[in-house]
Amino acid sequence: MILCVGEILADMIGAEKDGSFFYERKAGGAPFNVACAAKKVGATTSFVGCVGDDLIGEFLVRFAEKRGLDRLYIKKDGERNTTLAFVNLDASGERSFCFYRKNTADYHLPEVPKEIFDGADIVYVGSLMLSEECGRQYALQLAQRAKEAGKLVAFDVNFRTDIFRDRQAALDVYKQMLAVSDVVKFSEDEVEIFTQEYIDKELDGKLICISLGGKGSRWIYCGQSAIVPSIKVSPIDTTGAGDAFFGGVLRGLDGVDKSNWTPEFLDKTFKYANVCGALNTLGRGAIDCLPDDDTVREKLKQI
Repeated sequence: MILCVGEILADMIGAEKDGSFFYERKAGGAPFNVACAAKKVGATTSFVGCVGDDLIGEFLVRFAEKRGLDRLYIKKDGERNTTLAFVNLDASGERSFCFYRKNTADYHLPEVPKEIFDGADIVYVGSLMLSEECGRQYALQLAQRAKEAGKLVAFDVNFRTDIFRDRQAALDVYKQMLAVSDVVKFSEDEVEIFTQEYIDKELDGKLICISLGGKGSRWIYCGQSAIVPSIKVSPIDTTGAGDAFFGGVLRGLDGVDKSNWTPEFLDKTFKYANVCGALNTLGRGAIDCLPDDDTVREKLKQI
């Protein structure tokens, strides 16, 4: 089972229509997106997060309950509001974010219930919580607990400079989390931020997943590497594409011993995951257009 822990929030996706600018409310948050993406393609998944006891929080809880996740625990925080992410899209569907999250609920997370934790083989820890001290402690303690229990720790960098006051301090915090992770996802831009030298030297032995947009993805593992192609699409909204891709990767890794992570296996897993990410760009929002397993397999025939 894949356990995803971290932010669930509302993506407020902006658009201009008839001379007015409006925002469409969508469910989001990388860990929640990954849980939904992996579930849609057949994985066993669970999610733990926190929302405010407010209208947006109630919307997210109702939405999450309809996703069919195998285990779900979302705490309602009566003292804090639900986190919002305002999203603007350019002509090519690329997005930019502005977060509303001062003393909001996403980084005041509940302890993962023992019965949910014990059933997990992979524990994915969200990165948004790393901007706050309580979130940093929570993330590192959860990752350490998972490692001690013999579980794989997965981490998507999702580097957000707009929620950190100091770039170097942010890098230092992220590197602590990267050090205790087994499976790590970067975007191309994030590879430049952390540098290939750091990845090769400090993250050697971990499975590195690099999303390359329309070019597909790259994996690095135990001194070997490959670029894996994807299908061609015309994106409408790239929000959550990386999460759909990573959900596809984790679905492939779940229950497979590291000794079987051969280049052939990784190529196949990443090719599948690339299609998951590509198809998710064909509609608005991170979750509403997630593909199912049959759809992904049909599109794989095009590669």
